Amino acid sequence: MLGMAAFESLYVWRKPEIRERLDWYFQVSLNRLPAKYLLCRRVPVHDELDGLTEEELWRLHDNAASEFHRIRQGIREGSISFKELMLEKPNLLDVKVALVKKMLRHCNFCRWNCRVDRTTGVKHGTCQLESATRVSSYFHHRGEELPIRGTKGSGTIFFTSCNMRCVFCQNADISHDKDNGIVFTPQMLAWAMWQLRMEGCHNINLVGGEPTIHLHTIVEAINMLRFFKETYAEAVDAKADIYYPYSLDTRNAYYEGEFNTPILWNSNMYMSGETMKILHELVDIWLPDFKFGNNKCATWLSRTPWYFETVSQNHKQIYEWGEDIVIRHLVMPGHVECCTKPVLRWIAENMPDTPVNIMDQYHPDCYCNPSDPRFDKRYSDMARYPTEEEIMESYRYARSLGINFEEITFEKSLRFHPLFFR
Repeated sequence: MLGMAAFESLYVWRKPEIRERLDWYFQVSLNRLPAKYLLCRRVPVHDELDGLTEEELWRLHDNAASEFHRIRQGIREGSISFKELMLEKPNLLDVKVALVKKMLRHCNFCRWNCRVDRTTGVKHGTCQLESATRVSSYFHHRGEELPIRGTKGSGTIFFTSCNMRCVFCQNADISHDKDNGIVFTPQMLAWAMWQLRMEGCHNINLVGGEPTIHLHTIVEAINMLRFFKETYAEAVDAKADIYYPYSLDTRNAYYEGEFNTPILWNSNMYMSGETMKILHELVDIWLPDFKFGNNKCATWLSRTPWYFETVSQNHKQIYEWGEDIVIRHLVMPGHVECCTKPVLRWIAENMPDTPVNIMDQYHPDCYCNPSDPRFDKRYSDMARYPTEEEIMESYRYARSLGINFEEITFEKSLRFHPLFFR
């Protein structure tokens, strides 16, 4: 297929510092390996799930997760054949669905651990959400990192609301407005994922806002992924590129007779340990933000306490699991010494060789934009772009630490940009 061949031939995949770190994602995207959720469906759980307590479900989950990783390792090594694995019921994915439904009743999806019952609508937590999930838009995203956007785009789904309150948020219409977008059922979400992949997207990119607070809907939707015959017209209303003439092709998503797509988690990583465990056997590639180098800046600029210890622990967990990951760090004006350098230093010490995108596209927005009615003078120091010197110092520091950032940050056309050598 032209789309698959073009993706595989991208120069970035000839770079060992990228290919070796993202090999699972690369193989799943090309339908040479099964996405993790397909393996979850083949891990049996020898118990009926109805009536089990949350504690009992976690015990089943952890035992089944161990079997999942044995099978996945065998698949990677070629010692286990996917064709010989039987579909099971109930299975590990069913347990994950049951768990997130119970978690929703005392919501502990993220670090806030609000413990509110989001199914009743009586009380709201930090995200202000009840049980309904809203999607602002979904489309082929052409602006992500090259391994992510490829040649046909990243199948990006923007969820509304967030568990952080960044004062400079460039998606504030999505993250600060919980009523933005269209209510999506799990069935609608699964269908939108199917549509994007069938149109040639290289992955399903779950973002926001913040996807963590929609964990229940996302996990249930993943459990419903298949080759659809019916159309969910209500979902199409949120498709931002609906008028582009994409064609549906089964070959974009075909692995041993099953619908196959990599799941990408694009997140602020301010999530709970329980959520990390749910996602471990579902996410094929992680695309996390690591914004702040200390809790003082995080609290002032995003109203988020316990930031550094939470986000660093979750990043480290992904690395220790041996997962495919690309880290994003946004260089913010006046925050090179307090945020950029500590974050980069932590990555160098704890996640060596991990691909990093050092992003220079900060611009004053929302409460930091003087032309915005919401502008707050308390954040006047953030009402500017990073200077050229701030950006260059960030690059120089990353290079001195030996961080794997140049291929992802600059890409081929910009790798020899004269600014880098100043």
